[in-house]
Amino acid sequence: MNARRRPAGAREVALGLGTYAAYLLVRRLVVDERGRRRAARNAERVVALERRLGLHVEPVFQRALVPHRRLCHALNVGYVTLNVVLTIGLPIALWARNDPRFPWLRRAVALSILGASPVFLLFPCDPPRTLDDFADTIKEISGLDLDSGLVAQLYNPIAAFPSIHLAFAVVTAGGVLGTTRNPALRAAAVAYPPAVAFTVFATANHYVLDALAGGALGVACLRVSQLLEAATIGE
Repeated sequence: MNARRRPAGAREVALGLGTYAAYLLVRRLVVDERGRRRAARNAERVVALERRLGLHVEPVFQRALVPHRRLCHALNVGYVTLNVVLTIGLPIALWARNDPRFPWLRRAVALSILGASPVFLLFPCDPPRTLDDFADTIKEISGLDLDSGLVAQLYNPIAAFPSIHLAFAVVTAGGVLGTTRNPALRAAAVAYPPAVAFTVFATANHYVLDALAGGALGVACLRVSQLLEAATIGE
């Protein structure tokens, strides 16, 4: 069985790296002096729109949490690690057990990145932690600077809109709901996207609007992946 899996596994790794390379290409194209100026202006536009809509609650929310430093540190660690681990880990687990839903979930994850990338290119946006009303808890409490060193080369620092964290959270939750009947796991899956939203607001890495956009992107990617699977089966 392992011998039969290896070629498929190599193909999946290549597809995953290719998708990540496309994301990094957008980063390379947009993260420069001009792109950062655009990102700062776009962040101001998002805040202005949220204020008009009565949605700009993130500063008050974060200020209530900052005094709880241990909680903030735990949320910081979760933001940096947990979302990526679960997003990659669940498809790997499905592949390892030959789950027939693996292609559907893997496709939805890839679509999340590829679907967000044009927005990242055309509408670069600074995260809230760069603005005066917010604290960069990951740097100030946990001591990790996301905007310098090697870590800054591994992701796009001006891609706050839409929230890829929320897109991944919705896709991961959909993957769990679509592959298990375990009540505890299903309950955890339902709670996961709100927990991620709580985390991205607490760490000042996303706005309400881009969290909503990211969640909508995740739902759309699950649906499109399902339609593509049905079309393939019907051929």
